[in-house]
Amino acid sequence: MELSGLDLTVIFSFFGIVLAIGIIVSRKSGKNSAEYFLSGRNMPWWLLGFSMVATTFSTDTPNLVTDIVRNDGVSGNWVWWAFLLTGLLTVFVYAKLWRKSNVNTDMEFYELRYGGKPARFLRGFRSIYLGIGFNIMAMAAVTLAAIKIGQIMLGLTPLQTVGIAGTITVAFSALGGFRGVIYTDFLLFFVAMAGSIGAAYYLVNLPEVGGVANMISHENVQNKIDLLPDFSNKEALIGILIIPLAVQWWSAWYPGAEPGGGGYIAQRMLAAKNENHAVGATFFFNIMHYALRPWPWIIVALASLVIFPDIESIRTAFPNVEEGKLGHDLAYSAMLTMLPSGLLGLVLASLGAAYMSTISTHLNWGSSYIVNDFYKQQVSKNASEKELVNVGRLSTVILMVASAAFALFLNNAKQLFDIILMFGAGTGLIFILRWFWWRINAWSEITAMFSSGIISILFNFTAVGAILFGETNELGEQVQGVFPSWTMFPIVVLITTIAWVSVAFFTKPESDQKLRDFYTKIQPGGLGWKKVIQKANDENVTIENKKHPWTVPAGILAMIVGAIFVYTTMFATGNWIYGKYSLAIWLSITAIVSGVLLWFTWKKVKGKVFIEEEEFNEIDQNNDQ
Repeated sequence: MELSGLDLTVIFSFFGIVLAIGIIVSRKSGKNSAEYFLSGRNMPWWLLGFSMVATTFSTDTPNLVTDIVRNDGVSGNWVWWAFLLTGLLTVFVYAKLWRKSNVNTDMEFYELRYGGKPARFLRGFRSIYLGIGFNIMAMAAVTLAAIKIGQIMLGLTPLQTVGIAGTITVAFSALGGFRGVIYTDFLLFFVAMAGSIGAAYYLVNLPEVGGVANMISHENVQNKIDLLPDFSNKEALIGILIIPLAVQWWSAWYPGAEPGGGGYIAQRMLAAKNENHAVGATFFFNIMHYALRPWPWIIVALASLVIFPDIESIRTAFPNVEEGKLGHDLAYSAMLTMLPSGLLGLVLASLGAAYMSTISTHLNWGSSYIVNDFYKQQVSKNASEKELVNVGRLSTVILMVASAAFALFLNNAKQLFDIILMFGAGTGLIFILRWFWWRINAWSEITAMFSSGIISILFNFTAVGAILFGETNELGEQVQGVFPSWTMFPIVVLITTIAWVSVAFFTKPESDQKLRDFYTKIQPGGLGWKKVIQKANDENVTIENKKHPWTVPAGILAMIVGAIFVYTTMFATGNWIYGKYSLAIWLSITAIVSGVLLWFTWKKVKGKVFIEEEEFNEIDQNNDQ
């Protein structure tokens, strides 16, 4: 496929602007590690919200959605739509807690909540485990998508794609730091959305597709458009809808959807001006991420079933694609090759924007772990700020090279999504409860992390998993195991939960002083701290601030109302697109009513929770003293 002069102008202009922003902010970002990784903690909610949305709009996301839609239909997206509940719990319960913690990274939380050598080990090990291990896997999935786009749309080899995209992104990330990421994310969001919406509109109206009405009535598409799985199909209902909504959302750790908040979402909450801005940013992100943004990708995925009904049709149309990279996720890139000049350049620029936004965020986030939670704690405790920034820039380059190399060995985005999800199974509950239950200690988290990983490896990569849950034989036939395949995830969760809860009760709790310091600073409230508060009162030590009533029940109510609002908005959008106007109207009315209820619910909670910024700073300074 050849690019016109207009396409090249759009693409080079875009990347030129992005690199210019990185260079302009590089001096301020390089002042110290707080600027490099948190931009001075003075970012407004709207800028952080756009950044969260842009970051999770990566090159592998349209490919992943396309893979899901072509295999399991639109309803298959519940495997990640269920994480909305995780996100809203973070919005209405945990965002304010993270901002009050005033830590530099979510890894630093471990030494705020726990004490002694176990806490130091947990902070150091998990910073490498997530900052390098999981981070490289996540970036590799994004880079794999870029490789497939390069092969299909530009005829580039994997090495050429990795070399070009990786070099530009790592140069920008190393120079601009977190401030550069945030500023450019604002631009990247609009370019990415314009590209995805423009592509969906053009492609669904191709003569071969014939518009939305003809597309959804096509024999290849009509059984793929439902937003809920077939209730008569027990396996699909349980695996696609029930497990994600009943178990997965609260029990699994996944980048960008961590129960209780964490990762690069926590990084943005920590960079907010105050608690209000942290909450506003995460709520804006969840609305855009789930309710509106997926639909352009879904439309293109459905249209691809008309033009490329199976993998063989993709292979025939693009014979130069490596056999190991063939899969349903390629259909998204295959459809984009049909775009006209100008729009093609915008879409390629938007995909480049998506790639740069996600990779630059992961590089800065992973580098922050390496610098703040490993290098500064374990290697050089007296390192100067200049040295820390230089280590951050060096680790950025190393992470990019490692993830690019790993991407060359992967086949499809769904493959890595499932692996990461399974490795985090069972750990989510401890991330939710550690703020509200004093008995959880560092050994609990260590146990959860290792047991989840070991069990996942045992079930996924050894004969044990095949015996228990079945496998696909050489003929492509499914061989049944002792348990249905859908039970694997909840069993991992159950075993992991039993392990860490048992360890919590059989090991010593954190010291009274550590628990009291944490409670005084965060004021989480709740029955889970009753024993600690009572013991402190008996010793004439005051740790409870009466200005901070326990608002978790109200926050959970806001989460439920918010979920109704976002899901009905998502369903309404889909039905408007499908032309099912009666249902779309009722869903829209429900969305409006739930939105109004959410406003009043959260306004009431907000009035109870938030204190003036000056008072917050005064309390935080007193706690530090």
